[in-house]
Amino acid sequence: MTGKTFKNDMSMMYAFHDALRRELGQIARVTAEATDDPRQVLQAALGWELFKRYLHVHHGAEDDVLWPAIRSAVQDLPDELAVIEAMEAEHAIVDPGLNAVDAALADRESGPERLAMIVERLVAGLGGHLKHEEDEALAIVDRHATPELLQRFGAEHGIRVGNDSPLYVPWYLDGAGEDVVATVLGRLPEPLRQAYRDEWQPAYAALDLWGPKQGSTRA
Repeated sequence: MTGKTFKNDMSMMYAFHDALRRELGQIARVTAEATDDPRQVLQAALGWELFKRYLHVHHGAEDDVLWPAIRSAVQDLPDELAVIEAMEAEHAIVDPGLNAVDAALADRESGPERLAMIVERLVAGLGGHLKHEEDEALAIVDRHATPELLQRFGAEHGIRVGNDSPLYVPWYLDGAGEDVVATVLGRLPEPLRQAYRDEWQPAYAALDLWGPKQGSTRA
């Protein structure tokens, strides 16, 4: 997952980033499909809606809980403060990028080429942000975050997921390695682990997220 050493467990953060990269790849494949109108495919795709929903969950928890606390902790460290400010600035351009995709999906005049161009910008922008966060910001978080802050961040994430856990957890773990699955499930109570194995994952695996031509990364 990463060659870096952290004093705090950052595996959940990396796993979520990997889930976002997985979905960006699916979105790029849909918009590159030549035999169907990708606007219709993507607009109807449950995968696109889940991607937006869970991206908002993650970034919202970061913006409201994680980044403000780290910003306060590094207020007198200009280099580290600049990185945290960059995280917030990069988040601010994500929603317009998602909205631009939705606008292109609704536009029947300009053709699928416009959608492909906008998706390319979204993939590059969000992918660059994830790399920037992993290359610089997570080390700063690791240095300055208290266990209480990380616990509060995780709790806020859970609050924002709400009753969507039966869909969110298998989405999050779709295609993840055995070590990641074991780590995530190990943090759940046994009844929820059992529900994941017996109900949530099979129900998720039966969903058509991106259309039959887009394949799947599921185990």
